[in-house]
Amino acid sequence: MSGNEVPFADSPELSASYEVCAAEIREFLPPMWRATEVLPTAIRPHVLAVNSFTVRSDRIADEGGTPQVREEQFARWREDTLAELRTGRSQHPLRRAFLDTVRRWEIDPALIEEFLDTMGADCAAPPAFETFAEQRRYLRGIAGTTIEMAVSVLDMSGPEAKATASVLGEVCQLVDIFEDLPTDLAAGRCYLPRADLRQLDLEVADLRRGERLDALDELVDIQLGRWRDLLEQAMPVAGMVNPECRTFLHTMLLGAWMQYDEATLRKSRVFADGMEPLTSTGAARRRPAWPVAGGVPGHVGVIMDGNRRWAARRTLPVSRGHQAGGLAAMRLVNASLRLGVRHLSIYAFSTENWDRSQEELAALFETMADGIARGTEWLHELGVRVRWCGRRDRVDPSLASVLTLVESLTSHNDVLSLTLCVDYGGRDELTDAARALAAEVAAGTIQPEEIGPADLARHLYTPGLPDIDLLIRTSGEQRISNFLPWHLAYAELVFDPTPWPDFGLAQFREAITAYAGRRRTFGGGLPGPARPVEPAPTP
Repeated sequence: MSGNEVPFADSPELSASYEVCAAEIREFLPPMWRATEVLPTAIRPHVLAVNSFTVRSDRIADEGGTPQVREEQFARWREDTLAELRTGRSQHPLRRAFLDTVRRWEIDPALIEEFLDTMGADCAAPPAFETFAEQRRYLRGIAGTTIEMAVSVLDMSGPEAKATASVLGEVCQLVDIFEDLPTDLAAGRCYLPRADLRQLDLEVADLRRGERLDALDELVDIQLGRWRDLLEQAMPVAGMVNPECRTFLHTMLLGAWMQYDEATLRKSRVFADGMEPLTSTGAARRRPAWPVAGGVPGHVGVIMDGNRRWAARRTLPVSRGHQAGGLAAMRLVNASLRLGVRHLSIYAFSTENWDRSQEELAALFETMADGIARGTEWLHELGVRVRWCGRRDRVDPSLASVLTLVESLTSHNDVLSLTLCVDYGGRDELTDAARALAAEVAAGTIQPEEIGPADLARHLYTPGLPDIDLLIRTSGEQRISNFLPWHLAYAELVFDPTPWPDFGLAQFREAITAYAGRRRTFGGGLPGPARPVEPAPTP
């Protein structure tokens, strides 16, 4: 099937079945409902049909009656599903649409059987994974199969593509495990490898009690290391489908990365508190700022360096490095919100970057425009105000258009001010400001002796932008590269060796910790304030 056919053309009965699938996801998995809204109309119902089948299966295994009753109910669900796969017909309202999707897109029935077998085993007995390899088989059986079925609808083909999609599913299931840790532990279910617990001399009961916090932190670190490895393996998945479907997979990847960062922040507290899903309604949810010892800088500037080197080390095209850098930028916004930073300025494209090849520039502008367009609604819902700092007459029209749109849409937000420096050069900015002041002098509206710092500042590209407290540059380079020189007068500088696409909340928090430990005198004899004048908001 090409994916361009009308999905409900067969009968009103089939159309109604697809509506049942949509209602299932809308009620029980709102984030997936929201994510699929970006898919083409002809594809979206089929992705919902796959996910509604797996969600309903999970509900049957987990809800209603005693464990024995649930096991019997699930066994009947499994038997009926496999029988219908053989005949190609179903009278069940939800499974009818699912089987239609399986037929139309030639989804491998072995994936369905693997999913049902894994879910059935989990329903019958509490999990007891000895090793990470055993845990991965479970992750693959539950969510890897689900994602692999879903991406069959996205015109993804080939064993490498399907394997990569399966890894993304494993990551999503890890997210689910961390979100549900307290509930599962209370019910006697532990989805972490027992070998990891023994390595740290821990018992499952220790996870429930929340004692030995150092050991629990280390246990979380072990899981995060594997989580990150899986995320790295899953990163190429968005480039393996047609362009119309990439935003859907980008959304899933970003959500997984953000929950990875959340687990990094919480560490052992996940055993007692778990983690809130990113959303319960499909809309972005603003979490309160996380307390940070020693104070948080009011304005952080970031020179995002290392996309090309990151790609080269992985033998990937440069464009893939820029795409990974775009995800890292969205993670940085989320990290800023979580840590209570009020102003964030990032160097996205400098006046010197025009020296790159036309091919790279075209790919970079497309990636930036696509990323900003994808993130506009999310940024707005979280209260982020976006401003464009730089020349506005040279960048690609599609990029200029989305930058102007997000500026306008978010202009009244006040939780976090995000300044995107695009086609920006500090010397050009100061020259333009001096030229504007000279024009005022020539017009007689100001006298040369009256000119002060505030007069020049009001002619900068982004008037009212506060001084930068902390500048971070990634990938090991140690220079400011013409970035906001007026605002960097008394900034603390941190140079991190991490390539930009790998920079996350852990590295960001380390830079803030380094900032908090420094003595800032601002040229005087007494220390200046270690924290911003205006407090971080608590939504």
